[in-house]
Amino acid sequence: MARLVILSGPSCIGKGPLHGALRRFYPDLAGRLRKIVLHNSRRPRPGEVDGVDYHFRKAEQIEELRGRDGFVVLEVRGDLQALDLGELGRMLTAGEAFFEGNPFVARALQTCPLPPGTERLSVFLSPLSGAEIAYLKAPELHVDLPAFVADVMRRKLLRRTQRQQAILSLKDLENIERRASSAYGELREARHFDHVLPNHDGEDSENWEAFYHPIGDARRVLLAFVDLLAGRVPAWAEKWDRHLLP
Repeated sequence: MARLVILSGPSCIGKGPLHGALRRFYPDLAGRLRKIVLHNSRRPRPGEVDGVDYHFRKAEQIEELRGRDGFVVLEVRGDLQALDLGELGRMLTAGEAFFEGNPFVARALQTCPLPPGTERLSVFLSPLSGAEIAYLKAPELHVDLPAFVADVMRRKLLRRTQRQQAILSLKDLENIERRASSAYGELREARHFDHVLPNHDGEDSENWEAFYHPIGDARRVLLAFVDLLAGRVPAWAEKWDRHLLP
């Protein structure tokens, strides 16, 4: 079966750890998903491998792909990324393709032409549940929701970056702020996805790997994602409409 599986959400929300847990505990399911590898102008993070996580290239090289048939080039949180539609088509001809990344490329994948008969499954990881957002929007709370979401993600990003490297540079802090500030706008894209999975255990959380078995939201999100891949809709999954975050 040709199927495109899209897993998206703000930076540091837990997409990478979720995919890693899927490979660890459900290797048969994970083995069917061939990962889409984008071109990216940013430098690799600690542990990232060229050609596996991204094709790391200079911005000028990626800019040259803009306007070429079969490529989609987007600016993502200050970086340039490119999607090779020809490679995607070849992957889908062989079976299932998997994208794990930002909502900007995810939205392009939701609308781009695919081989006839291809199914799409799109899943969005959110740092807040729909009920939490509805609560925070109450006028009597006087919550600046974009600032609130930015603060939630800023803390996650800081913890993740501090785990990766002991000393943060000014460039690191600027990158964290850019990603945190982008999170609210990205959250508004969630209504375009088939399912939203609330997840408080982002990439900064120990709940993914510290105890080997995921616990907390990490476990719930993993099991919900497995259900969705198997064609079941879990109680943990939500569907957002445009009124939640207009």
